[in-house]
Amino acid sequence: MKTAGGVTYEESGTGPVVVFVHGLLANASLWRKVLPEVAAAGFRCIAPNWPLGAHQLPMAPDSDLTPSGVAKLIASFLDELDLTDVTVVANDTGGALTQILMANHPERIGRVVLTPCDAFEEFFPAPFDQLPRLARLPGSIWLASRLLQYGVVRRLPNTFGRLAKRGIPDAILDSYLQPIRDSAAIRRDAKRFIAGVHSNYTLAAAEALTSFDKPVLLVQAADDRIFAPQLFERLAKTLPDATLVTVADSYSFIPEDQPEELTRLIVDFTRSRGGPGPGR
Repeated sequence: MKTAGGVTYEESGTGPVVVFVHGLLANASLWRKVLPEVAAAGFRCIAPNWPLGAHQLPMAPDSDLTPSGVAKLIASFLDELDLTDVTVVANDTGGALTQILMANHPERIGRVVLTPCDAFEEFFPAPFDQLPRLARLPGSIWLASRLLQYGVVRRLPNTFGRLAKRGIPDAILDSYLQPIRDSAAIRRDAKRFIAGVHSNYTLAAAEALTSFDKPVLLVQAADDRIFAPQLFERLAKTLPDATLVTVADSYSFIPEDQPEELTRLIVDFTRSRGGPGPGR
């Protein structure tokens, strides 16, 4: 595990750079089925653990953990590693952060792959739309961190139950949920991010994305039970250079349900849409 800018990350492979952005209460393990195969296809893959509640290193107390602040952190991470012409692959909350990155810090981005994610008015979407209000209640994150240790709670529709069609292995869920259980500082980071989520961020990004002229692949899930297909249809009309595809037999977490197909899409898209030469 490596560290840059206070963010730990996993890295494998050499070649053109692909950076992965997970969502809330997930970490680099989300990409464990995708990253090795993309690396084997000739890419340098970097999967950070962004400060979204499942990270190992607490952020400084004065860190900006609003959505725009985390998007700026992603941009700073790319700067620190001097990564250019990057393919950014995002899922869930990470897709919203990537849209803000595209709007505010596009310089190092070469192309983007968005899998099911928040957009426009749906940041967060139902049934998670009450999370910012709940996060502001004293003790709520601590209580949630305890309840989420129980399998029956993890399988509820408003936790992880509708994200992966065939479920998420307990060991992976443990890696997502142990940090907020064990660390008051991680709980503080999670609370600050969740409480700051508002659709104003994604709506403002959407306005700027009309000028984002780099290629974007929108990968929606045919059986998604969280993100409505209209979100990606609207993004396809908003972005000047967008391609929309649908992956069968998957919920929102395509990296869990259809990793082989997602790997193929990432590799083919990056190679066909101006992928760079040897990575830095």
